[in-house]
Amino acid sequence: MEQAVKTTGERAGQREWVGLCVLSIACLVYSMDLSVLFLAMPAIVTDLDPSPSELLWINDIYGFMVAGFLVTMGTLGDRVGRRRVLMAGAFAFGIASALAAFSSTAQQLIASRALLGIAGATVAPSTLSLIVNLFKDEGERNRAIGIWGTAFALGGLVGPLLGGFLLQYFHWGSVFLINIPVMLALLIVGPLLLPEYKNDDDGSLDLVSVVLSLASVLPIIYGFKHLAAYGFGMDQPVAVAIGLAFGYAFIRRQKTLVHPLIDLQLFRIPAFTASLAVNLAGVFFIFGIFLYQNLFLQLVGGLSPLEAAIWSIPSSLVFTVMSLQSYRFTGKLGPIRTVLIGLVINAVGAAVMAVAAYCETVVGVLAASMILGIGFVPVILTTTGLIVGTAPPERAGSASALSETSAEFGGALGVALLGSLGTLIYRVMMSGVDLTGLSPQQEEAASATLASAVETAKTLGPGAPVWLDPARSAFSLGFAVCCALAAVTLLALAIIAKRIYARAHLDESTLTAH
Repeated sequence: MEQAVKTTGERAGQREWVGLCVLSIACLVYSMDLSVLFLAMPAIVTDLDPSPSELLWINDIYGFMVAGFLVTMGTLGDRVGRRRVLMAGAFAFGIASALAAFSSTAQQLIASRALLGIAGATVAPSTLSLIVNLFKDEGERNRAIGIWGTAFALGGLVGPLLGGFLLQYFHWGSVFLINIPVMLALLIVGPLLLPEYKNDDDGSLDLVSVVLSLASVLPIIYGFKHLAAYGFGMDQPVAVAIGLAFGYAFIRRQKTLVHPLIDLQLFRIPAFTASLAVNLAGVFFIFGIFLYQNLFLQLVGGLSPLEAAIWSIPSSLVFTVMSLQSYRFTGKLGPIRTVLIGLVINAVGAAVMAVAAYCETVVGVLAASMILGIGFVPVILTTTGLIVGTAPPERAGSASALSETSAEFGGALGVALLGSLGTLIYRVMMSGVDLTGLSPQQEEAASATLASAVETAKTLGPGAPVWLDPARSAFSLGFAVCCALAAVTLLALAIIAKRIYARAHLDESTLTAH
């Protein structure tokens, strides 16, 4: 197994690093749009008066479209040109931003957000695959991917903050208008700084495969996201089953095509498959754990949303610093050791989180979050580099899209499944708690979730009811069990990944050959 990543290939110059800055800013805007609406929703509700269903789609449609079109846009970039697809996406993103900003009805805003999602799906795979073209040296490429990953992380953090600032002084449409100058700058400087790459032997795009990929991804993402947000309902497993059925048909079709939308041969590369699995599992657990962490700080720790955000700043800084510095670990330890050590650190962080959650200590939870950041960021960024690095160059766009799609699935699955497990444990523990004095509706609310229990307690007047502490303990137990499960699974994943990487004989020569 490798000791370190060798410095190989042509060194990048000023043009390449400036190009990376342009790509990173585009990624930051794309990521911001996933969260920028959180604070704008009250103003949108007042102005557009959407129905509950329309409000749901205003929130969700962007993420759904991004997830559904990632594979199509990544493969399209391989075939017609990665820079060309990115430029077309930037133009469409700017137009859709203007349409969203000046929407006069909820239906117009939903349609604009859908177009934003389709355009946004060009950003992640195109920018990541272009990084492969810009940076030939393995060490520089790892550093570039770290900067690229930082842009995504910062987008999620900056979105609500910037949105709050704009909403203080301007119309809610301003949260979309800020996208336009960034995309305009990308359209101007992109052709000057970014190389073009396409595979001339890749044939035309199979539209049936595009439809099948959408029919596969969208119902599954829908099912798991709605399970996490609204609890179990029959529409969710039906949606997932429909998605899986279309997924089966999609895979069958790919096997018969000379130029498939997804080259299934990629999954015959052990290092590619192992890295994709590690990437998905890492996102699965981190999203699920952080969902609980945010709820824990407010519902168990008693912090206000602002106080919770302030207390979370140290762990956010750890994530940001590790994103910028993870290339140093990869360069010194090599990609495989970085992934394996990172998984072990992740497992330790999850175990510490389990103890802290069980003991109901806010400081312990936040300390565990910092440990998770130290392990998680190098794992995700390094596996992303391995996914695109072990794939053939002509498949870098498709590989990048698969990496992003696995992250979408991992996040949705983690929030839904770990959230459901914690909810189940909460309800089982609350079944033995004495709720005498509550109405049937209040009993049902207090037994369903801790958030409902806290809201119910507020309606009963001053002083906390005696059943509120057991409710908090029930939530904390569910949180702890999920973290313990994460710790065990991540350790097992490290062992399995080590064996797969060893069988693949993945070393410096393997990486740089691509």
